[in-house]
Amino acid sequence: MSYTIQIVNDSATRNAFYDVQHLIYEGDDNWVCPLDEEIEAIFDPKQNSFFSHGRAARFVLRDSSGKLVGRIGAFINDKKAHKNEVPTGGVGFFECIDNQEAATTLFDAAKKWLAENKMLAMDGPINFAENDNYWGLLVEGFSQPAYGMPYNKPYYKTLFEGYGFKLFFEQISNELNIINPLPERFEKISQWISKKEGYQFIRPSVDKLPEFAAAFKEVYNDAWQFHENFTPITDEQLAKYIAKFQYIAIDAFLPFAYVNGEPAGFIICMPDLNQIFKPLKGKFGIMDKLLFWWRSRNQFEWYRKRGLLQRGRVIIMGVKPKFQKYGLESGLIYTSVQRAREMGFKYIELSWVGDFNPKMRALHEGVGATFVRKHVTYRVRFDGKEWSRSQIIAVDTRDKLVQERTEQTKKEGQE
Repeated sequence: MSYTIQIVNDSATRNAFYDVQHLIYEGDDNWVCPLDEEIEAIFDPKQNSFFSHGRAARFVLRDSSGKLVGRIGAFINDKKAHKNEVPTGGVGFFECIDNQEAATTLFDAAKKWLAENKMLAMDGPINFAENDNYWGLLVEGFSQPAYGMPYNKPYYKTLFEGYGFKLFFEQISNELNIINPLPERFEKISQWISKKEGYQFIRPSVDKLPEFAAAFKEVYNDAWQFHENFTPITDEQLAKYIAKFQYIAIDAFLPFAYVNGEPAGFIICMPDLNQIFKPLKGKFGIMDKLLFWWRSRNQFEWYRKRGLLQRGRVIIMGVKPKFQKYGLESGLIYTSVQRAREMGFKYIELSWVGDFNPKMRALHEGVGATFVRKHVTYRVRFDGKEWSRSQIIAVDTRDKLVQERTEQTKKEGQE
């Protein structure tokens, strides 16, 4: 079978890019089609700030009869591409029929574009944005995904590995059943830390969320600095993130922790909008938006009262390293779970945590969360050579770096 690659560069090929997924997942009841406009925003330089330091391309694939059989996106984030062993780009939003030749044609098209832009390797499937959404290939737990989590056919694993992709890191998502009480030990720690002098847990109201932007940025840039290829979040990225998130935020899902007035940690959780958006099949017209806006007032009260929204998803959780042995994680989870339960929520997905972060995995186990799904991120070098896997965030190394930085800060203050 011969295949033809087309670059997405007009309305016809753009529409074809979205039509592919409906052909692939026809009859698959677990699949929830992402909103077309949300995915399109990722490839729009006017909406995606990553274009200020990167570029992207999309391709669709047709067979000899002209039938759509696949698609792929390729992108380069210049802030991270050159921090790897070799310049590394990415591929994502891959969809394909169960045919290795077709998949190889798509991967080759992405590889060619990346190589022309001086890349020597590619990761995938990833997103041309932060890794909290549409990142990784689903390999275990083929159930309905939470909002923002990728879903794919089981045979995609064979297609990626058949091309030469190899594991870079694993991503585990666990689920917390909040109908039941938290483990007794965990609850005792939570209550103890909540009563400790100088410790404060605040759930900002949605309309005051922008006021917590500085606290978020401070904790995020401090807590994530030890992650591989970390880049600090900018004010521009944060402003866009909050502007979008404000419309779907629920106060129970946004606890912030302070120690003697200093921002120390936070959890950002969002309602699982896939429970609401599934019937839309990717289309979010004007009437759909008006109806959604009306029903989502008062923190989605209309949906919650009818049992149509019972799940949430933690997309990011962070505590400054110097406070990570204080029990703040327990306090953050406890204060949000209590309120979420009162609002009628039953399950919270904790997604995702990489195998490079054993401390966070241990926290998931400690709170009583159970496995729900596994994604993987792959890498392939164009020269076929081996490369190092993602590095483990070692607790002892992190503690040492924190101590060194603290001592340096004291020294600078004395000079």
